[in-house]
Amino acid sequence: MAQDMTEKELLKMELDQLKKEVKNERQMVSKTGKELKEYIESMAGDSALPRGDPLVKGVPEDKNPFKEKGGCTIS
Repeated sequence: MAQDMTEKELLKMELDQLKKEVKNERQMVSKTGKELKEYIESMAGDSALPRGDPLVKGVPEDKNPFKEKGGCTIS
């Protein structure tokens, strides 16, 4: 699609997008990062999984399906 557009049309499209983005409310990363961390920690135990969220808590070694089963031995 973009290959069929003239440079003027591409610039107009970019300008329209920038006009939309400038209206977005901005917040400090330090504030939102802290809020996000608190939210994730508060929801970590509320998962449908019995152990909680594996992306937050991690997967136990004995239950990890991607753990290597055995090493390569060369005689």
